[in-house]
Amino acid sequence: MNKLRTDAPLFLLGALGYPFVEILWRGYTHPTMALAGGISAVVLFRLNRSLASGRLPLRLLASGAAITLIELIFGVIFNLGLGMEVWDYSDVPFDLLGQICLPYALLWCLLSLPFCLLCARRAPSRRVR
Repeated sequence: MNKLRTDAPLFLLGALGYPFVEILWRGYTHPTMALAGGISAVVLFRLNRSLASGRLPLRLLASGAAITLIELIFGVIFNLGLGMEVWDYSDVPFDLLGQICLPYALLWCLLSLPFCLLCARRAPSRRVR
């Protein structure tokens, strides 16, 4: 029940935020992006909690990689598998199957900054008595 209390608001934040970013970037979105956004938010929260003691560049790279992997999974399922043609990065440099590409993976690293800063918590210091 405790995970649900944490995950539900995070999922909702991602489900609203991810499509919003996409609308700002390309002018439209697709309902599947809300699902990808919700999953991404929960994954990023847990990832940044587990890497809280790590340096920020590591957390940004890990966050960008996680979002990119989620996009690859969604692309393979919805674009390649179901033929929904939600996006196609075939004409973008360094693409993989037209579903992900290096420029957007790097952009996700940068866009993860606010999330990384908000979600990471420092491990409690241990006092020696």
